Amino acid sequence: MRVVQLIYASRPFGFDAGVLDDILLTARRNNARDDLTGALICRHDLFMQMLEGPRARVTAAFARILRDDRHVEVSLLWCGDAAQRLFPDWSMRDDPVRSWMWSRDSLAAGALAEATAEECRQVFVRLAREPRESGRIFAESGRH
Repeated sequence: MRVVQLIYASRPFGFDAGVLDDILLTARRNNARDDLTGALICRHDLFMQMLEGPRARVTAAFARILRDDRHVEVSLLWCGDAAQRLFPDWSMRDDPVRSWMWSRDSLAAGALAEATAEECRQVFVRLAREPRESGRIFAESGRH
């Protein structure tokens, strides 16, 4: 079954550990219910997320994100069909921005705005190949 993958970026509003925990718990609950998987890359100046699953459900989840006041300056970076999920076992994997991604200075200088859709997609392709870092782990039924 083909799935849709959607990548967006936003700037967190009021970012702290409690806000991130709330976002992750809500996303994991909703995504498990809606047959969505994906990953969230996060730090104080960036949320970048891939959602994957049935088209209507991915679109509905993105519409909720657009209305969520914890996200500012939401930008759709890529959306397309995929033969398989990159994160099939994760209702929402969360990872910090890695050293091979954009630095704070490069983000402030507009690196994300200049990145191509394929470059953004490749961030998640590479992330899917890497082991999960220890840190924020929440109990979930079924998926991680």
